[in-house]
Amino acid sequence: MVKTTLKITKPDGFNFKRTVLSHGWYDLKPFELDKENWILTRVFELDEAPPVAAEICETKQEIKITVGENISQANAARIICEVRHILRLDEDFAEFYALIRDEEQLAWIAKTGAGRLLRSPTVWEDLVKSICTTNCSWALTRKMVENLVEKLGESTSDGTRKSFPTAEKMAAQRVEFYRDEVRAGYRSTYFAELAERVASGEINVESWATSALSTAELKKQMKRVKGVGDYAAENLLKLLGRYDGLALDSWLRMRFAENHSGGESCSDKTIYAHYERFGTWRGLAIWCDMTKNWL
Repeated sequence: MVKTTLKITKPDGFNFKRTVLSHGWYDLKPFELDKENWILTRVFELDEAPPVAAEICETKQEIKITVGENISQANAARIICEVRHILRLDEDFAEFYALIRDEEQLAWIAKTGAGRLLRSPTVWEDLVKSICTTNCSWALTRKMVENLVEKLGESTSDGTRKSFPTAEKMAAQRVEFYRDEVRAGYRSTYFAELAERVASGEINVESWATSALSTAELKKQMKRVKGVGDYAAENLLKLLGRYDGLALDSWLRMRFAENHSGGESCSDKTIYAHYERFGTWRGLAIWCDMTKNWL
């Protein structure tokens, strides 16, 4: 079988493993991670062709992308662009690294090239997945995303995997589908309404990636989407490169207590005060602080 191999030069200090394992997105379809060989597989949409699965790994100097079939130059360029996006290869962390360089508990971040948070190729996918993470276990989050992909995603040409569903595909389903087939519970109405609003052009969630709005105003805009509260909005903002918010949830509160107060619970005010010195990078500081031992 003909394969297509694409390569991207790694930026200085880039840490592939830390980026892939930065948070739980690697565990949600259409991502798959082979931890033994450190290969991240992702299904990519193509122009005027079925989606394809691509294996992403690193060599000493490059990111290598292997597609299991021959693709056009235009689609190769599209995949390269999207891999740069999901691995955040063009994001500048110099200011953040300077802030934490002399911090005893955080200096490891700059030394290891950590800080990049894996994201999806589209804001749409990141938004839907963020809603799937609210007020539930990770097992349920995984199941909802798996159901969305398996039941509504477009198959690759070899039929082995599926892409993340478009807003148009999701808008074609009734609320009952999300309740009975996706097992989304109270989120069912949110998914149906959000998909309709995006598919109809009423809201353009992709524009959030390049919005000129202040972070506070953009957060307000996000929260106009049903199912998006402070946690989901601040989580999504981090994936857009805006780290002002902490995106506190029960897990972060628990981990902060374990790391900084001997296991005794702390108020959100105390947690905010602890990271206030990092300014607009505070959300990334807390996330790295709490996930140091993930790798």
